[in-house]
Amino acid sequence: MQFPHIAKEEWVCRFNEGLILDQEGHALAVNDAYLPNTHLIYFRRLEREPEIPFQESILFQDEHVLVADKPHFLPVTPSGLYLHQTLLNRLKKTTGIQTLSPIHRIDRDTAGLVIFSVNPNERAQYQNLFRDRVVKKVYEAIAPYTKELDQKLPMNYQSRLEESEHFLQMHEVQGEPNSDTLIEILEVNAPYARYRLTPGSGKKHQLRCHLNSLGVPIKNDQIYPILTPYQEYDLDFSNPLQLLAKEVSFQDPITGQPRVFSSQKTLDL
Repeated sequence: MQFPHIAKEEWVCRFNEGLILDQEGHALAVNDAYLPNTHLIYFRRLEREPEIPFQESILFQDEHVLVADKPHFLPVTPSGLYLHQTLLNRLKKTTGIQTLSPIHRIDRDTAGLVIFSVNPNERAQYQNLFRDRVVKKVYEAIAPYTKELDQKLPMNYQSRLEESEHFLQMHEVQGEPNSDTLIEILEVNAPYARYRLTPGSGKKHQLRCHLNSLGVPIKNDQIYPILTPYQEYDLDFSNPLQLLAKEVSFQDPITGQPRVFSSQKTLDL
């Protein structure tokens, strides 16, 4: 296969920067012998990429799944300005497992649990768990406390979420609900409280939208209620979104065993 839109000099740079890998994840040199009928992995090269100075951890790993605890600000997969500074590529580098693939996603701004499939032949069975909504996910969030809302909790909040005029924001519209979240208060330290959020659906920004609609937007949210200018470089790490993917549980479709994972991260109230 040829790539006429990519100059030879660019390929040389990719080889020199270790961006061309063999099937086992070993970096290839530009002068290595030609390998016919071989699957290679290559990455695009970024002139500049934001550095994320926080480290992920691996909570569990076997031949089927890997469970990582993601820090705030780190994207799960490559996109836009991010390539190496992503959870997926960091894990591929540290584990040497090039077949890793996330079976669900969380926002770059959100910290906590992300589960990866190890074996490509099993990936669909794990992804189907999320599609069929048989995975229980529990989040924690720090948001303002109001007595009015406290008197209504716990509640199963439902609404219809659609994309707004700005692609970064979702908003509630009239119509049949397509999202639901069980909302509970775990702890109060006015003017804030720690909320436990159990989504029954998986709409984009669902938890952020629901708390915002109830008048208690998540602390340090840069999208709700007001969309702030996006920072490309020189990121401000001092005020992370106070949202954490705390627990995930499901029946393993391969082993039949119950799987229960809990993030070791905490949000300060």
